[in-house]
Amino acid sequence: MKFVTITPEDAHRLVPLLQDLHALHVSHQPQRYPANPTAEALQAWLADWLSDETITARAAVSPQGTVMGYIIYGIEERTALPVRIGETRAMLHHIAVAESWQRMGVGAALINDMKARVTADGIKVIATTYAPFNTASAALMTRMGMEPVVTMAEWRA
Repeated sequence: MKFVTITPEDAHRLVPLLQDLHALHVSHQPQRYPANPTAEALQAWLADWLSDETITARAAVSPQGTVMGYIIYGIEERTALPVRIGETRAMLHHIAVAESWQRMGVGAALINDMKARVTADGIKVIATTYAPFNTASAALMTRMGMEPVVTMAEWRA
């Protein structure tokens, strides 16, 4: 597998995997996520998001050119506060692997690619969030050395 950077013009390549990832979230938390956004809306949103210079999207691509999985992350500057140490960190926003490529190391390879790229830039912290129902993501993050440090809860009327 090789890794490629996904530009805003290439955003359409991520839409099928994003649709699957979004459907998983809708099935578990329908009050939080709108069902069935159009492919066009997802592509436009991704293209806009990927236009931000602090956001990077990378895809693992098969020898035939198929997107096996993708990762989207951003670089965040966190100012020091009296109650928090300042830092520059990479925030992993999305990771998705096509069903036919799951449990083959694609997710780990994407995170390792991200780690190599951000550590080369001197960044020593990677953070992420994941939903409690997404046990596959939780297990992947743990395997990659990430441990929960904060729990976020919501109440919705």
